[in-house]
Amino acid sequence: MKKLNFIIASIIISVSACNNAPKADEGVTGSKETVVATGGTAYTVDTTSVVNWTGSKPTRQHQGTFKLRDGALMVQDNALTGGKFTIDMASLKNIDMATDIENKNKLEGHLKSPDFFDVSKYPTATFEIISVSPFKADSSKKDLIFRDATHTIKGNLTLKDSTKSISFPAKVTVDAKTAAASADFNIDRTQWGINYKGPNNPQDWVISKTVNIKLSISATRK
Repeated sequence: MKKLNFIIASIIISVSACNNAPKADEGVTGSKETVVATGGTAYTVDTTSVVNWTGSKPTRQHQGTFKLRDGALMVQDNALTGGKFTIDMASLKNIDMATDIENKNKLEGHLKSPDFFDVSKYPTATFEIISVSPFKADSSKKDLIFRDATHTIKGNLTLKDSTKSISFPAKVTVDAKTAAASADFNIDRTQWGINYKGPNNPQDWVISKTVNIKLSISATRK
């Protein structure tokens, strides 16, 4: 038994050491929070905006995108105050295996299956802004990756049947006709119950819990 435990521990240590997830700022997660409606003008989200993702395992990374289905950003006094957008989970695409169509299709199908996002049951995910505040650099975090941050955005992210609050640094720009937000941060997929064949399955251990998210959201005042 001691030998078995040693082998298991060695595997876990080895997998952790080989985690090659992208370096990015941490998305700080917490419990779902109440969203208070804000005033202002609704800027319609451009559905050509994308959510980029990167998943990792010891041997390589995979990158891909999700499209947006709809959404709006709320603007008041030339400042972003709120908003919500819907992610089309069935739009999931891999972008790093463009010349390997067979494996590209297999990966996309697997990620859409009940093993991961189960898009037939949960076709959308949502992000609803809780607050937008001026970004304040944390002196204890001198290795800030997203150096263009102007604000900290906090919102409720709903994936599958789980909703958690998450906050992250972002670059926000607003003018009379457009609003935009971009960010680059990492999340722990298991916080939203995204596990391969269950949270304690050894096959899930070799996939990094860390998923990188890059947001590039634009909206236009109609």
